[in-house]
Formats: sequence, C-alpha cells, structure tokens
Amino acid sequence: MSFPQGTLPNNITTIVLLGFPDVHSFNFLFFSLLIILYFGTIFGNLLIMSLYLMSKNLQSPMYFFITQLSLYDLLVTTDVVPTLLHTALYGELTVSLIYCILQLCFFVMLESSECFLLSLMSYDRYLAICNPLRYHSIMSHKFCVTSVTIIWFMGFIMSLTDLFAIQNLYFCGPHAIDHFYCDFEPILKLSCSDTSIFHYQVLILGSFVIMIPFIVIVMSYTYIVSTILKIQSNTGRHKAFSTCSSHLVVVSLFYGTILIVYMFPTKGQSLLLSKVLSLMYTVVTPLLNPIIYTLRNKDFKEALQKVKYVIKESIHNVFSV
Repeated sequence: MSFPQGTLPNNITTIVLLGFPDVHSFNFLFFSLLIILYFGTIFGNLLIMSLYLMSKNLQSPMYFFITQLSLYDLLVTTDVVPTLLHTALYGELTVSLIYCILQLCFFVMLESSECFLLSLMSYDRYLAICNPLRYHSIMSHKFCVTSVTIIWFMGFIMSLTDLFAIQNLYFCGPHAIDHFYCDFEPILKLSCSDTSIFHYQVLILGSFVIMIPFIVIVMSYTYIVSTILKIQSNTGRHKAFSTCSSHLVVVSLFYGTILIVYMFPTKGQSLLLSKVLSLMYTVVTPLLNPIIYTLRNKDFKEALQKVKYVIKESIHNVFSV
C-alpha cells in the first residue's frame, strides 16, 4: 500500500548531534573556550542594548538598528550555542526531532531578519552620507519601528514556510547528524522523501533572503564610496568613511560565511570546513559585532564612560551613608 508524502509516521523521534568528534582529545579546552566566547557575546550585546536604553546621545536610527542587530545576535547565539556546549563537553547530544526542526526554524527566522536588517542599515548610511538633508525626514522614528517590525514579520514568514515544507517530509534515518546544530542539509539527509522540491524552495527563498539584501548593500556602498571620493578634504573623507566602516566590517564577516555555506555548492566542502564556517556566523560574528561597534564608535565610548561614572557615584553614595 502506498501512502501520500507526509502521511507516514516518522521512524525516528530522536536525533543525535555529533558536534566536533575530532576534538574529543581536548574537549574540555574547547568547551572552556566556547564558554568564554558565549559569555562575552551575551555581555557585549546586552551592554549595547543597555547603553542605547540609558543614553540620550544614542537615540538615533543608526543606534536603534545596531541595538536590533545585538538582539538578533543574542538570540542566534542562545539558539545554537547551548547544544554546541553540550556536544563539546560530552561528545554528543540527543534531541527530539521536533526540537531539531524548531531550532532550525528559529535560526532561519533570525538569520533572514538579520540579512534584511543589514541592508536597512546600509540604506541608513547611504542617506546619512549621500542625502543628509533628507535623512531625518525619511529616517523618522515611525519609519524605523515600522521597518524593523516588517523585518521580524518577513523572517517569521520565511521560518513558517520552511516549517510547513519540513512537516511533509518522512524521516526514516539515520539517527545522527554530524553537526553541532540542526541545519538544512543535515536534516534533509535524514529524510526518505523526495526533497528536490524542498531544495528548490530553499534555493529560491535563500536567493531572495540573501542576494536581494546583498545587492542593496552593494549598491548603497557603491554610492557611498562615490560620494566620499568627491569630498575635497581628507578630514571630511575620513569622517564620512568612519561612520560606515564598522557596518561594512560586520557585513563582510556575516555575508562572507553565509554565502560560502548556503549559496555555493557544498559537495566539495568537507564537513569540518562547513562546521568551522558555521561557527563563524553563529559564535564568532555575534561576539565581534559589539566589539566592532563599541571600540570604533565615539558615542558608545562616551555613553559607557557616563554609565561607569553614574555607577561609581551610586556605589560611593551607598557606602558613604
């Protein structure tokens, strides 16, 4: 008897994440390094979000978007790193199939939203440098909040689309995924259904989510560089470039790994290389983003100094009573 696709009960209900089996000889050292990176990521991104809420000098569209980026990085790290830490310490982790699918969908929502947000941030820099007279009229508070809300909604739709597609697949094994979190390709390898349609869907949606924002970013920075080169004074050119250099570094780190992992052919890619690249945008980039924005930004430095002064004064007043 034949069953329609998606009506068969799955043969597997649990999945084993293998993590990095090659590092078992020094797994505690690897675990310790990941713990440091994880807490550094949490602290750095919470710091940016706190400074934005506490400082009046940071109440601008650019810092609002940076705060949203910190929120995405915080959630992505929280979605992926706990399973990574468990596999690093114990060698593997057993999770339910439902958990695995939900982890993937949550990850898709966040990464899709981050792609759109980075393109919006590049448009913000384009207006600030190339069309400063219209900047405040276009980048109003209402526009910023509405744009971010739409980005969250689009990320949710992308995630929901993948969820509907995955639930129609029949999973029969194997029971193990040679990765540290549930990604597209590893999950599809567990399915005995015809996944060609799903692959096409991922390719089409991935092209929309990754390439369209990437084109917007490239076009924005083409105009930005062209405008900066027309500035006569060296001081003016340096000041204009410094306002967008941090964002350019973040975009390069994020898109560099995302394009290699998801848009280029993976057949010639080793599993270890794929996992290392995945580490870049799930662990390293969320850690570097707050460092890049705070160390290279005068307003964040001033806000941090003011907060440190307020805390010091509060502690002094408590102990002097």
